[in-house]
Amino acid sequence: MRAHKGRFLDNIFMERLWRTLKYECVYLHVWETHCETRVAIRKWMTFHNHQRPRSALDGKPLALLYSQRNDINQPDQ
Repeated sequence: MRAHKGRFLDNIFMERLWRTLKYECVYLHVWETHCETRVAIRKWMTFHNHQRPRSALDGKPLALLYSQRNDINQPDQ
């Protein structure tokens, strides 16, 4: 059996993330240096993961869901 190469479902979440990053951050600013660009993108990624509310998660950010899942899967030793 051959693997399906180039299926859109394989990359849909990454494509959506990059599209959101471009429209909400990159296209709105002009940075002078690579360092400024890196800092701004890092700041946006932190917001995206730790503060941005998700309607599918009842208004909670992704990082909260991730930490709760890790707490369940890795109980104290």
